[in-house]
Amino acid sequence: MALLSGTGAAGGANCVAAVLLRRRGAVYLPGWCAAEPTALTSAGATLVEGDLLERGFLVSAGLRRALAARSEESLAAAGRGLLEEIDAAGGTGPDLVPVFRGFPAAVPPNPRARWAERVLAVLARTPVQPCAVCGAVGAVDAVSPCAHLVCWKCFDRAGVPTCPVCRCRVDAGDPFLRPTAAAPSDAGHGSPQRRLRVLSLGGDLAARRAHAGAELSALLAHTAALGPQDTADLAVLLDAVGDRTDTAWLPDPIPARETRARVLAWLLDDPALFPTTLPAVGARITTPDDALRLLAVRAGGDPGLARVRRFTAVPRPLRRTLLAALDRMDPQPAAQDLRRRAGLWKRAAERLHPFEHATAFPRAALAFACLRGLTLADDRLAATLRTAAAGVPGADTTTGTVRIAPWAARLEAALAAADTGEALRLLDGRPDELLRRLNQLLLLARTAPAPVLAALEAAVPHAAPAALLSALGAVRARSLPVGNRVFLPQGAPGRVHLQPEHRAGLDWSAVRKPAEEIITAEVVCRAAALPQVGTAVIDAGLDGVVAPFARRRTSRPFRAPRTSGTPATLQRGSALPLPAGRALRLFVHLTGADATAGLDLAALFYNGVWDRVGACGWTGQTYPYRWGQDFPEAAVHSADLNVPRAPDGACEFVDLDLDGLAAAGVRYIVTTVDTRTVRFGNLAEAFAGLTVRDEIGDGLPFDARRAEHRFDLAGRAYQSMAMVVSIEDRTVLWLDVPPAPTDNSPHRCGDPLRNLGWEVTDVFNRVCIDLVPWVGLGEVAAWHAAARAHTVVVRHGDGTTTTYRRVHGDARWLALRITARAHDPRREGPPAEAADARLAFLVRGDLDLPAGSEVYALYPDDLDPARVRLLDAPDLVTSLTPLPGRPAHPADTTTPPTGPA
Repeated sequence: MALLSGTGAAGGANCVAAVLLRRRGAVYLPGWCAAEPTALTSAGATLVEGDLLERGFLVSAGLRRALAARSEESLAAAGRGLLEEIDAAGGTGPDLVPVFRGFPAAVPPNPRARWAERVLAVLARTPVQPCAVCGAVGAVDAVSPCAHLVCWKCFDRAGVPTCPVCRCRVDAGDPFLRPTAAAPSDAGHGSPQRRLRVLSLGGDLAARRAHAGAELSALLAHTAALGPQDTADLAVLLDAVGDRTDTAWLPDPIPARETRARVLAWLLDDPALFPTTLPAVGARITTPDDALRLLAVRAGGDPGLARVRRFTAVPRPLRRTLLAALDRMDPQPAAQDLRRRAGLWKRAAERLHPFEHATAFPRAALAFACLRGLTLADDRLAATLRTAAAGVPGADTTTGTVRIAPWAARLEAALAAADTGEALRLLDGRPDELLRRLNQLLLLARTAPAPVLAALEAAVPHAAPAALLSALGAVRARSLPVGNRVFLPQGAPGRVHLQPEHRAGLDWSAVRKPAEEIITAEVVCRAAALPQVGTAVIDAGLDGVVAPFARRRTSRPFRAPRTSGTPATLQRGSALPLPAGRALRLFVHLTGADATAGLDLAALFYNGVWDRVGACGWTGQTYPYRWGQDFPEAAVHSADLNVPRAPDGACEFVDLDLDGLAAAGVRYIVTTVDTRTVRFGNLAEAFAGLTVRDEIGDGLPFDARRAEHRFDLAGRAYQSMAMVVSIEDRTVLWLDVPPAPTDNSPHRCGDPLRNLGWEVTDVFNRVCIDLVPWVGLGEVAAWHAAARAHTVVVRHGDGTTTTYRRVHGDARWLALRITARAHDPRREGPPAEAADARLAFLVRGDLDLPAGSEVYALYPDDLDPARVRLLDAPDLVTSLTPLPGRPAHPADTTTPPTGPA
């Protein structure tokens, strides 16, 4: 019997119990009861506690008693299942599965002493830990002799003779164990010190099903496309608690269209239930893209329609349902949507057969006839199409074909003729499209921008959050110095385009400033409608992180399973400060069936003007060889490994001594990955990343639990410039772009890497000088904090804090002062405590916040999702939805007060 799997075996990362472990930190025991533990089961529970402690988990009092109350065989199976689930979900692989297999015969003579040593080592490194009884984070002590961590509120030295966790009698002389200096083997290998996460007892299988239903509802309520981990969790939860026989549990509508497509495709997996599921599917198809996404998912493709395989056969009942949904739509915009994805829709039409059902669904057939340029003859189909076209404005059949005047063509003609009046007329009622065209409209009307600004002010209350932020970044980009523009295509991971900037700029005072004020005032107004708090805290380190508009654009994280359902993910182009530590360990891992696939990880070194001064790759393991033996181990390669066969794959590592490289004149480290013959997208698994160490060569070659960050390598590229590390600034810039169309050997492609590295880092580093052509996550956090809190505390990288307070109720002006770091001690008053915040935007979840607080953390390791509400980065954007029934802008967000900034 396995502890977690819903199928009778350890189900790895893709079972419902593993999903709940990741998202809730809860364990569910089938058939558990409050029996008295025996000495053997108590020892076995201690062994499980020790293995979980090594993985960063602290067993709660309730879970510990439930484990110890099981039979010996049941406890052995439960411990194995729990540890295998955590290891599989954490990506640690089979090598980290514990030796707790021969229980009870293999129990060590004194497991309690071994457990106590582990606890004291952890307590010596990080004294502030959660209590195993109440879960509160603070000063805890290890009870003697069992070493369970409890706080003073849960343990009274004078009045409690037993441990509140395991009920053993405490030592009468000194009830607490005293930690000593951590042993070298337990020192954490230079990784950031992290708190343990409490692993609680979730209940029985009935409670597991109820909690799974709650998590499923939360995923379906997301307004942005889900990321890779949430998508995998959605599939597991649908299979576990979804019901195809009664669709009343489905929300209507499902806000995120990609999530909607996945759910509708899941409903249709059982053709026998079509009478129940098809009405629910048809009611939720509201645009042509909805139908196309559904067909793509059924064929195993991408619901974002970036990569779609050949469409599979469509059963007749589903065919009629989709055509009926298309027939209910207005043919004019429907025909335009079909034309926008003409290639996909022509392939889809081969499966839908719209002309066979033209009599039943004439408007849908009319849209497809326009798409295909169908020649009308004197037959029944032509008569049906002519009759349908007669009731559609702009439809014309007099030329022998079906033509519907495209709205987009009329808009393009107006823009090409510089007719802003006609363009604004066509864009009236289409706020998202107006924002997408805002840059072009402002450029055409730069001498008289008042009509465009008025149209913008009327449109922003109804625009989607992503459209607002995209328009804001586009307007800012027009004020950048002349240089290159960087494009990271959404549907093509691993690709980058550089294009010279030849467009004219926008005047700051007459055009850019009022446009920015209109957009930011609207965003702050929407944020102010969210629940209010007294104090908010923001980490300044979020300024370099690009705000994501959808979860699918972020990379799958490595350490998410040991934290929560909110993984640490980054947009390409994001820059983060490196944690404290002298050495970096770069790693790459590939798994594929092709035995001929190669693997090369290389680090190339550049000075401050991007002249290459050395390399560390498979053709030269140690650098700097040019400086003799002054720094003989500043960069060490693990050697070449060429056969990434499944299941083990192939790994390579590079250890870098940052201080040694800096002394040798190195400013930038460019990391490249090359598979030689196989595209990244064709590999079963491909990821790269880094860990931070105290010294070069410190620790195991690769410990998944201590990986600072990892990201997937995907797309059609063979090579990737994965990241750029700035030694002087101690920052890492995540890129994942191809270095050059030629060989990626570190000794043969220095010039392409030099040019690309120079251009890309120059563009992305503008986040530091208020010329960022996109919106950073730190700015989004400032909008939320200024609108929802009266007091905002900004934490800086050096440990200092700055307090800002709202003046005269003006949230937008407070947001401007926060983003500009314009602090006036006379206005702000005394400093506030960050720990009092109920709303937090953090780089690391290292702040002990009150229960019930809302927290976004890029690395949420130290946060307990049972105590605080964890937010995803896309949630910060998608929560800024339009507010119905209100004026465009409230009076308190239009005019900033006068006075010093």
